Amino acid sequence: MVYQNKTITAITTPLGSGGVGVIRISGEDSLCILQKIFSKKPDQKLLPDFVPNMATHGWILDEVGLIDEVIAIYFKAPNSYTGEDVVEISCHGGINIVKNILNLTLNHGATMAERGEFTKRAFLNGKMDLSQAEAVLDVIHAKTDKFAKVSAHNLSGTLSTYINTLRHEIMELLAKITAAIDFPDDVAEPSYEFLEEKITTAINKIDKALSGAKSSNLMRQGLKIALIGQTNVGKSSLFNKLLNSQRAIVTSIAGTTRDVIQESLDIAGIPVTLMDTAGLRELCAQSESDYIEAIGIDFSRKCLEDADLVLFMYDLKKGIDKEDEEIIKEIGDKPHIKIGSKADLIEDLPQDVLCISTKTDTGIDELKKQIETMIINQNKIEDNEFSTNIRQQECLENAKIALNHALLGTQREELQDLISIDVKSALLNLNEITGEVMTDEILTHIFDQFCIGK
Repeated sequence: MVYQNKTITAITTPLGSGGVGVIRISGEDSLCILQKIFSKKPDQKLLPDFVPNMATHGWILDEVGLIDEVIAIYFKAPNSYTGEDVVEISCHGGINIVKNILNLTLNHGATMAERGEFTKRAFLNGKMDLSQAEAVLDVIHAKTDKFAKVSAHNLSGTLSTYINTLRHEIMELLAKITAAIDFPDDVAEPSYEFLEEKITTAINKIDKALSGAKSSNLMRQGLKIALIGQTNVGKSSLFNKLLNSQRAIVTSIAGTTRDVIQESLDIAGIPVTLMDTAGLRELCAQSESDYIEAIGIDFSRKCLEDADLVLFMYDLKKGIDKEDEEIIKEIGDKPHIKIGSKADLIEDLPQDVLCISTKTDTGIDELKKQIETMIINQNKIEDNEFSTNIRQQECLENAKIALNHALLGTQREELQDLISIDVKSALLNLNEITGEVMTDEILTHIFDQFCIGK
């Protein structure tokens, strides 16, 4: 059943100066709107025959004259992204050009699309299931190459196939139980050994799907790594070295860094926010400069509190003094790596600490390896062919709880009509993942996270 509603339009490319901008129209009036604003020639109105799935060169015209030279593609329902008639107009990527064409489509009868409305229509028209629709959002917002690839697997239906196979097995089990309940004279009850085997298999498959939950969440949310230490120990130099960019100002003057500087890194497929912080030291805050630095130090302590991993740095020439010991106490049990800086300035390097030099690159590769190892080991990151989000994980957990109740009832050899209630509950929870069972509230929550134009 086609999702019947108004014809919608939106800019589907980011606003800004660029090579190409795209305006999308979806709905039964899409082709009619295109015909009102399109011409094969710039100096007179001349309509082409729009062949579905074929690019057509021409011009966009308004009442005054030319707006832009464009390529238009008409997708005839149901062979389109949304399952409806769809038109995509590719124009030059200037802000004014794309906005002018958008306004033309609005003036000729289209309505501005809501957040995620194109993908929502694709779901409602059966072009994709709900897990694939959510994968669209993940593909768009993936912060690492690894998560982008995993999200593409979800978009292709890998998660859907896994869940649908599991649903089919549970439906078959439920059908056997129900048949015996409804037709006791004709159909024998399945044995409790059979029920236990099938329910246990289903639980194991849910556990497999949930095994990558932590990795999935980390690839979405990322981790925070804070560089912590006294002033002038080389935090900003290390920050620049890890980024391979001169991002932070580096001087020999203590207290150069006054504010928290943040940049993103991809470590083991996890998006990491690396934070360069002001050096921790005691200040009397008597001067205006000291007062500003004191605010930066407060920010540093907040970063320390929020960090998932701390890189604690101290000066190898000075050794660990009382102020360093106080910082180590503040770090406490938080995962951290102890780093001795300026290794190029001393001969006998200590063995119980990772010694580095940002001038000679001593220890930098080893530090990168240690950071990656700690991230992987601390968070038990696993490679999975698909990812799950929080909503999907909750559905899987609820399905598992229901199946565990059914398993307990089977082991106690309870009445099978009671066992079937829990089996059916598990099935309903799995149905929510792919969208066979759905509420308006859940749909709104999912698609409100999309940008307009997708």
